[in-house]
Amino acid sequence: MAVERTYAMIKPDAVTNGHTGRILSIIQEHGFKIIGLKQKSISPAEAEAFYAVHRERPFYASLVTFMSEGPSVLLVLEREDAIKKWREAMGATNPANAADGTIRKLFAESIERNAAHGSDAPETAAQEIQFFFSASELL
Repeated sequence: MAVERTYAMIKPDAVTNGHTGRILSIIQEHGFKIIGLKQKSISPAEAEAFYAVHRERPFYASLVTFMSEGPSVLLVLEREDAIKKWREAMGATNPANAADGTIRKLFAESIERNAAHGSDAPETAAQEIQFFFSASELL
C-alpha cells in the first residue's frame, strides 16, 4: 500500500469548543504524519468556493456561514491509505451514526457542526490541499 496525503480540517465548532489538542492527539495516535498545519479564519468567499460542489444543496448557505464563523485548523496528513484511515478516524458525517471513539462521536454537535472534514478521494485531496496550502508550506 502506498503512502498518500489527505486534506483534513478541524472545523470552527471543535476549535471554539477547545477540542483542537485532543483531535491532534487522535491524528497522531492513528499513525498520521502532519506535514502541513495552520489555523485560519476562512472567509465566506473561501467557504463558498471550497464547498462549491454543494452549491445546489439546501444546506449550502448555512454551511458557508458555519465554516466562516470562526477559526479552523487546516492540515495535510500523510500515511499509508491516508484518505480511508482519516475518514475512519472521523466517523460518520452524522455523529449519531458515528462509531464510538471517532472524532465525530466524541466532539460533533450535529450533522452540520460535525467537528472535522476530510477528503473523500485522491483527486479531491489534491484539490483541497492546493486550495489552502502552497507546496512550500508542506514538510
